[in-house]
Amino acid sequence: MLDINDFKLVEISDYDFFKNFYTKYPRQHSDNSFTNMICWNDYATYKYLHINDAVIISSTIEGEISFRGPFGDYDDELLKDTLRLSKKYGSHLAYQIFDEYTKKRIEKIIPDIKINPDRDYYDYVYKTEILKDLPGKHFLSIRKHLNKFKRECDFSVEQISQDNLLEVNEFLIAWCKWKECKKNPILNYEKNATVYAVKHFKELKLSGIALRVKGNISAISIFEELNPTTVVIHYEKGLPDCEGNYKAVNNETAKFLYGKYEYINRESDLGVGGLRIAKMRYNPDHFAKVYFIRAEDIPDDL
Repeated sequence: MLDINDFKLVEISDYDFFKNFYTKYPRQHSDNSFTNMICWNDYATYKYLHINDAVIISSTIEGEISFRGPFGDYDDELLKDTLRLSKKYGSHLAYQIFDEYTKKRIEKIIPDIKINPDRDYYDYVYKTEILKDLPGKHFLSIRKHLNKFKRECDFSVEQISQDNLLEVNEFLIAWCKWKECKKNPILNYEKNATVYAVKHFKELKLSGIALRVKGNISAISIFEELNPTTVVIHYEKGLPDCEGNYKAVNNETAKFLYGKYEYINRESDLGVGGLRIAKMRYNPDHFAKVYFIRAEDIPDDL
């Protein structure tokens, strides 16, 4: 039987372990990426349990524990044990599913179990070529705003590196001041996560671009490989110094990644209406879906 006390807090020293594990067992959704777990750890308290060639992950948000996995190579008994643990300690989001393979395995074991789609946490996945070219009538409005930015803003693009990380950090302070992060707990956590990513940029082997307007950083994009065909954009931020910089950094990121990755995962919209509209305007190729099972829906007699 699994014991919740055997779970270990995700730490920066676990990078190599997760890098090797996810190389062997690629993932499609961004939530369980090592970068997301370590950067958001003060909000979600990610822990993991390594058993043979499988990993089970837990997260705790405002006192509510959620389990996901196993990931890797595992048998049905370990999957059942994970569900039992979820029933014992979880509640509303007791168990989360981040891929269709796990969903099908659970449905085979427990055919009548209630599995709920969690649309707010679907990752948006786009064709890199589409975000680069923005073709056709569907993108007409975006192209107009982008062209206006190019005409009116004196901009340049550069890669994020050790040479400009200090400026990127100063940009984040300015961004948070503009967004009034201290008045919004989630925005403050997001700022902390982004600052952590910048501080550990080299250790996490992240990549990114910075867009300058009149010499100052106006927008940034920070990303990494999610799987061999897909890159995930972890952080995209912009200041209100020149209208259209978000569209510009989006487009420049796609140009930078074109030829390297077929897809760009731009993570979820968290149920934020304006963000959902903006992400849908870019015509996603598909979603990396998420599902959840409530504790009361997990059978007692597993």
